[in-house]
Amino acid sequence: MARLIILVAVVVLLLLFLNWFRNTPPQRVAAVLRKSFLWGAIALLLLATLTGRLNPIFAAAAAAIPVAIRVLSLLRMLPAIQQTLRSLGLGGLNIPGAGAGSGGSGGTSSIRTRYLDVTLDHDSGNMDGTVREGPFEGRRLSDLEIDQLLRMLELYEDSDAQSASVLSAFLDRQHGDDWRETAAGGGAGDAGSSRGSPSPAQGMTKNDAWSILGLAPGAAPDEIRAAHRRLMQKLHPDRGGSDYLAAQINAAKTVLLGE
Repeated sequence: MARLIILVAVVVLLLLFLNWFRNTPPQRVAAVLRKSFLWGAIALLLLATLTGRLNPIFAAAAAAIPVAIRVLSLLRMLPAIQQTLRSLGLGGLNIPGAGAGSGGSGGTSSIRTRYLDVTLDHDSGNMDGTVREGPFEGRRLSDLEIDQLLRMLELYEDSDAQSASVLSAFLDRQHGDDWRETAAGGGAGDAGSSRGSPSPAQGMTKNDAWSILGLAPGAAPDEIRAAHRRLMQKLHPDRGGSDYLAAQINAAKTVLLGE
């Protein structure tokens, strides 16, 4: 009976951790995990010192070094794995910080429309957001099923072209091109076409532009150009991005620099 109670407790704690991991911003997750590992390592060393078991720990650490090197090599392959999964229509690996390299920016871009509030992580390329109003209000896009997202898209195409374009960009990044066939089969409008979409810069304020480029207001022109170049390298349609996101990035640069 005691073992069963322990097993149930472990499962509940694991589910709570996974829920926290999924709903917490990547930067916060990374900070908490770093602190947890640090204090856990200190506690382990202290316990080993007090019990006279320090030498076995050093031996285990030495044996773990080759394994750690192999894991790091696999982590470097995550961007390629993500791209392969997207091309197969299986979505990406939603791992905080995945794909971040020595040149990672560590920032995020934000796009707010009538129905959606969406963010894009510059390092991993992961895109997610929250439904502001209408069906599934308050839900995260990543928590919704494909048929639910397509119902939302059909509504947005009739009432807000910008929201439809943003949702189409999210579907492109998470589900590849297969979702368009599903949408066509289900009769979901034009499946995210750009028909009737507003000009990218139409109604865009400087605050919107700062958010899209992931910069603080007042950033220098060189910083604006660098952010624009970095995002276009990641989100250009030829590299798995979307026409809408690329247009928004170009429009943000135009609003801020007049170029």
